[in-house]
Amino acid sequence: MWEETFKSHSDSKPNGPSAVSLDFSLPGVEHVYGIPEHADTLRLKTTDNGDPYRLYNLDVFQYELYNPMALYGAVPVMLAHNAQRTTGIFWLNAAETWVDISSNTAGKTVFGKMLDYVQGSSETPQTDVRWISESGIIDVFIMLGPTAKDVFSQYASLTGTQSFPPLSSLAYHQCRWNYNDQEDVKAVDMGFDEHDIPYDFIWLDIEHTDGKRYFTWDPHKFATPKEMLQGLMDKKRKMVAIVDPHIKVDSSYKIHNEIRSRGYYIKNKDGGDYEGWCWPGSAGYPDFTRADMRSWWASMFAYDQYEGSMENLYTWNDMNEPSVFNGPEVTMHKDATHGDWEHRDVHNLYGFYVQMATAEGQIQRSGGVERPFVLTRAFFAGSQRYGAVWTGDNAAEWDHLKISIPMCLSLGLVGISFCGADVGGFFKTPSSELLVRWYQTGAYQPFFRAHAHLDTPRREPWLFGPENTALIREAVRQRYTLLPYWYLQFYHTHRTGEPVMRPLWVEYPQDPATFALDDEFLIGRDLLVHPVTEEGARGVTAYLPGKNEVWFDVNTFQKHNGAQNLYIPVTMNSIPVFQRGGSIIPRKLRVRRSSTCMEHDPYTLYVALNPQRTAEGELYIDDGHTFNYEKKEFVHRRLSFVSNILSSVDLAPDAQFTTPSWIERVVILGASKPSNVTLKTADGQESQLEFDFDSSMSVLTLRKPGMNAGADWTVTLK
Repeated sequence: MWEETFKSHSDSKPNGPSAVSLDFSLPGVEHVYGIPEHADTLRLKTTDNGDPYRLYNLDVFQYELYNPMALYGAVPVMLAHNAQRTTGIFWLNAAETWVDISSNTAGKTVFGKMLDYVQGSSETPQTDVRWISESGIIDVFIMLGPTAKDVFSQYASLTGTQSFPPLSSLAYHQCRWNYNDQEDVKAVDMGFDEHDIPYDFIWLDIEHTDGKRYFTWDPHKFATPKEMLQGLMDKKRKMVAIVDPHIKVDSSYKIHNEIRSRGYYIKNKDGGDYEGWCWPGSAGYPDFTRADMRSWWASMFAYDQYEGSMENLYTWNDMNEPSVFNGPEVTMHKDATHGDWEHRDVHNLYGFYVQMATAEGQIQRSGGVERPFVLTRAFFAGSQRYGAVWTGDNAAEWDHLKISIPMCLSLGLVGISFCGADVGGFFKTPSSELLVRWYQTGAYQPFFRAHAHLDTPRREPWLFGPENTALIREAVRQRYTLLPYWYLQFYHTHRTGEPVMRPLWVEYPQDPATFALDDEFLIGRDLLVHPVTEEGARGVTAYLPGKNEVWFDVNTFQKHNGAQNLYIPVTMNSIPVFQRGGSIIPRKLRVRRSSTCMEHDPYTLYVALNPQRTAEGELYIDDGHTFNYEKKEFVHRRLSFVSNILSSVDLAPDAQFTTPSWIERVVILGASKPSNVTLKTADGQESQLEFDFDSSMSVLTLRKPGMNAGADWTVTLK
């Protein structure tokens, strides 16, 4: 009676049509954010004149921009902000969901708003939000703030925080569909060394398998995977191989036989194993909503099960919306069943559970010692606990480069900090200018991976002439120098839920000029980035926030006041980045071929002064890859500069960890020239330090102070 047809598909709707819905009014609010994943602006638009925002995980071919259409992931969390407070709504429902937004100020021009003001119109701005889900119950959490950071911690208390990634996964990743064979992998690896460009991970897409049977290797192209992995390990590098959740229906394939015999496949409405078409042809879809299935899947990552795998092999879960080539909207029929539940009830959770089981498998294979790294395309609220996400199959177009910023900012606001976009664009072929600008942008986004479609020409960084190679090298090297700061930010988000890449309004909540900005962003609190995302740009205008702030250009050390729009002339090698006065940022300036090679290297501290406040920063060091930090095996220090004394104080006196790294240089921006500089170490010894002072830029450089990065010390300027 209720059966519905869609093109050639039918949905039996055994329980009849259903929906749950609730309206929320947000008085005093004009700005709402969140509900990813959409290729849209950071500030959500009203939907009165079009479709609502849709949350329904789909494998979308060449998605449209500035559009409320559904994409690969769904986090049903919305943040509302005005100058007085920030609040959040978490609509916990994994069925297809639509979100309608209307506002009484939408469409009013500035003149119209002024007219209201002159006429004494007292209408308070208000945004109204309607949530509609196809099935399930109304289960809503209201997060009352009042600050954005309160909302982040309230949401984290419900769904957890971002997993603390291995340090190497914050470095650069080289990927394409596909590196052809072991020789190709070796040649690309050597190419990075020949051109002096660092990288940590090389990736293999679906063609590495034996006929799209995951957990296997092509017997001709990848005949000796351990030899290949060992070659990478010898250079302190790693690999990621794809493991998708559609399983080839083939009675000679161990994984399929096991899942079928255990009854772990999702069933169709008639009770048989659900089969759909995907990369391997006819495929079954394991029921990852089952704890026993997830546990079995995790066991398949054991070194004696996943043949050819080693400890430097990590995993990419793609196609986990789930993608079904011959299904309705390229996904699974809603009346397929997971035990007593229909697929319609749990659809948006499928990818979440795939990543959960995969991350668990990586942890188990090391006996619980090593942190996992798993990239997923589909996600839900809480996916942050299991690894990274990316924005899917973008295109080599300038607008796709631009949209990567609000897409990642939106994810960060709802707990998913480890986000990035395919550098260069997945579909189509970037111009060399676009490719360079994309590397420069990606180097300042949390997940930094180049990727490309099978049909595109090769685009390793050295294939565009020596000038472009040099520009890309410089962008990648900037990423590596900043890894200590990135790692610290991920330690913080793991502890607090605060986003690593964040909109300006999070730090400047009372400045309306920041509320809709999405062409620039902060990394943590202290770095402001305004990437160049316009073709042929000769300059960009960056908004520097904060009435009492000063911002230092990290390249020229030029000082600028806050609360202004600053025009910055740019050339092809410009990446406009500013350090906040009143901050101390650690860098490692000796860039080597991978982050692991830099583990014990020395630090340079960049101290940016603001006369109105103490300069503060932190340094966090651990082994970079195990869970031993949970046993207090780390160094965590507070760095501060006040009254001409720079000091390092232990933030975790009960922690145990020693580092051979030392402080090789201190650069103080906005300084005045001292007559002498004295270092006092924990054992009471004092020594005079050499220094250089650039009076034209007010930059003081302390040479070779040499103290251990984990020790107490003070440096006094007189």
